[in-house]
Amino acid sequence: MRSLWSNKDADSYSKTSLGLRVYTSRLLGASSELVLHGGGNTSVKDEFQDVIGDKYQALFVKGSGWDLATIEEPGFSPVKLEALLALSRLEELSDKDMVTAQRAALLEPSAPNPSVEAILHAIIPFQFVDHTHADAVVTLCNSAEGERLVRKIYPDLLIVPYVMPGFELAKEVRDLTAGIDWTQYSGMILMNHGVFTFADDARESYEAMIEIVTRAEKQIPERKASKGSAEQISSDDISRIRQLVARVAGEPQIVKYLTRDVDYEFSNHGELQKISQQGPLTPDHVIRTKRSPALIDVDECEVSVETFVASYKEYFERYKNAVHVMLDPAPKWAVVPKKGILLFGSNVRDVGIVGDIVGHTIDAILNDVEYWELEQAKLSQANERGEFEGRVVLITGGSRGIGRACASEFSARGAQVVSLDVSEPDNGSSSPAAHHITCDVTQSESIATALDETIKEYGGLDVFVNNAGIFPASIDLEGMDREVWDRTLEVNLSAAMSLMKQVIPVLRRGWQPSIVIIGSKNVPSPGPGAAAYSVSKAGLNQLGRVAALELAKDGIRVNMIHPNGIFDTELWTAGLLKERARAYGLSEDEYRRRNLLSKEVRSHDVALMACTMAGDNFSNTTGSQVAVDGGTVGVI
Repeated sequence: MRSLWSNKDADSYSKTSLGLRVYTSRLLGASSELVLHGGGNTSVKDEFQDVIGDKYQALFVKGSGWDLATIEEPGFSPVKLEALLALSRLEELSDKDMVTAQRAALLEPSAPNPSVEAILHAIIPFQFVDHTHADAVVTLCNSAEGERLVRKIYPDLLIVPYVMPGFELAKEVRDLTAGIDWTQYSGMILMNHGVFTFADDARESYEAMIEIVTRAEKQIPERKASKGSAEQISSDDISRIRQLVARVAGEPQIVKYLTRDVDYEFSNHGELQKISQQGPLTPDHVIRTKRSPALIDVDECEVSVETFVASYKEYFERYKNAVHVMLDPAPKWAVVPKKGILLFGSNVRDVGIVGDIVGHTIDAILNDVEYWELEQAKLSQANERGEFEGRVVLITGGSRGIGRACASEFSARGAQVVSLDVSEPDNGSSSPAAHHITCDVTQSESIATALDETIKEYGGLDVFVNNAGIFPASIDLEGMDREVWDRTLEVNLSAAMSLMKQVIPVLRRGWQPSIVIIGSKNVPSPGPGAAAYSVSKAGLNQLGRVAALELAKDGIRVNMIHPNGIFDTELWTAGLLKERARAYGLSEDEYRRRNLLSKEVRSHDVALMACTMAGDNFSNTTGSQVAVDGGTVGVI
């Protein structure tokens, strides 16, 4: 490894020891080979002065919920050092009591819970203490002759056998170091767990970490990657697996298909059954990945998932105690022999975290304790689930207008949104959470390719919003151009039929599947000069009603929205709006509000109704038609 220390950067943090603590913590967090997603912890011992001027010796230790890569001063919890040292002298202390006692010893009531390693940090007699889960070191620890290798490579370090993190680890180190001179050690290796370094200088402690990890890296021979066969899991198989895993998890799941060279190498390994079940690199990872992946045979998907679940439940029953409550037994990742790796999670962020951990884990395996109360507490700190979290929403015409508003609103509610449009979205116009696919919905092949990409990106589909459409210039029947007529019906009606035909089989495996059709006020109340548009939308509405009749048996709901006067779309240019307002003898603002409620109706209002129809409030409704128009006399 290479030291990232910069004197210039350090100077900007060096006004206080806590400032330097922030700086070197971020240096550690900048390397995924050292810490991943909230892992690791650091501390500094310094004086704390409260609001009335009383001073205390304190341990400023990383607080729960903070990430070393981005930590700031408020991320370090100031705890009375004397209280932590008193706790370290106990013979027994439960996790619950430890958390309570550490909380009571906080010098800043609003600070986050101190790290579970706070007592261990306290008994190490140096000002700066760093702890990481360095891949290279843990890889050596986890090897067949791990302890022998570690002791040979690190004669100058304290080697600590594996003990559950928290008070038990602090107690083990306390007993191992009773009466010794700490200055004889430059660091500490926790077998199968990670590395501690310490010094009275921030840079010295940080660079000791770099040196220790570098020694481990030099012991690991360079591996020549072997790609193996590059078979693909079909989209149909991915969506079937997603359905099975979601059913076990009790909530919808995003699925990510990994096909990197290392993923194929791992899934093609001759001893896959053995090496895949070895567990993650450190106990900090197990809460994200479970103890092992599922092994899924695509020809026996249901049996494979059932086997994993049965094994998981047996594992829980064997090791549970009175305080343990079983989490859902669904896998967090799976290996499909010869075809790669699948990741599962409630949202893209969670899937990404699992993917990072899995990547480091399989790389370590190829180079050669989920029910911990304190780790479970980390999950309880997660943000409340969004309404559509874990669900995948496909929106046609998603780059602009109503489609763009729908993409933004579904994304805001936690969905993974895929927008289809014949054109790319304008800069800054689409939701940052949306995955855009350029697609001509009038071409079946283009639709099939987009669906395949959607499934391989997220695992399946739960909501389909049919929004794509065109509105030709006003023309009466006598002057109707046949090409305009045919093109309008092709885009607004025939393309929707083709889309439904391909989407329905995927939706059958979705979570509370739903179709929302964006219709028009012209369905119940057509106007002159809009024959092609009105007829195409009326046909689309009838298609939706038939779909509602046919798909109810599969649990797929189909509902229609009829907007009118949506002026914040590309259809309504400034010139057209001005022209129409003048024709009615109204101001532009009056024209925008030309409805019974005298309210301007926006794309966002339609998006809100689309989310409502796809959500729980419409769970018992199918075949309905709702106007979003501020009230139109002809419709009413």
